[in-house]
Amino acid sequence: MSEVIAGRRAVLEAIRAGTVREVLVATGSRDTPGLREVRAAARAASVPVRATERRDLDRLARDHRGVVARTSGASPRHELTERELAGFPFPPDAIVVVLDGITDPQNLGAAARSAEAAGAAALVTRVPRAAGVTPAAVRASAGALLHLPHARVANVARALGRLQGGGFTVVGLDGDATRTIYDEPCPEGRLALVVGSEGEGMSRLVRDRCDVLVALPLRGRIASLNASASLAAALYGYVLPSRIVAPDGSRR
Repeated sequence: MSEVIAGRRAVLEAIRAGTVREVLVATGSRDTPGLREVRAAARAASVPVRATERRDLDRLARDHRGVVARTSGASPRHELTERELAGFPFPPDAIVVVLDGITDPQNLGAAARSAEAAGAAALVTRVPRAAGVTPAAVRASAGALLHLPHARVANVARALGRLQGGGFTVVGLDGDATRTIYDEPCPEGRLALVVGSEGEGMSRLVRDRCDVLVALPLRGRIASLNASASLAAALYGYVLPSRIVAPDGSRR
């Protein structure tokens, strides 16, 4: 079954992922560097590019900005089952991002983009009452969802247990935690970072499964950040600095 992906960055990553069968470009589009990059990637992958009236693109996707890709419908992602999480060949310092009940496709996409940019080895999300990998989510991820190994699981707490069995320390972002990311050293080795839903945070069972709970220090008047912003802050302010190796071999 054919699917569509809209937007130049998402289309570019879909071409690189190998599932695009045709690229549609709005007639009269400006020859920008971004569009040239899409055309070059399509040419290298032997994917046809066809000029199409903008009104026809409007019927396929909203806010396409002049570029739409038709895909084969086959998933380009490395989809993992819950059982495969335990046996997946994660590196010794792997980061896995776990989203517990993110329902907004835009937030899912933004979180996946941050995870992939930070070098996460996989993404774990919940199946019931959570956003799926829709074209809107793919676009919000700038194509990251097309590359990131992804496990959609029925039971997040159980999946975390499988990761712990594979040597992962589970750290949960919790606004009510007594220690912040400035107080609690980031665990070394394999790390699973859990972010809860926008309104309710982590479920009780998921919170109980965490080895460490940390909060983000908020100095303004708002009570919280949204899920994807919290994830980005934790990845770049807490996790990645602990993995920087100094010239003498020590970790900063």
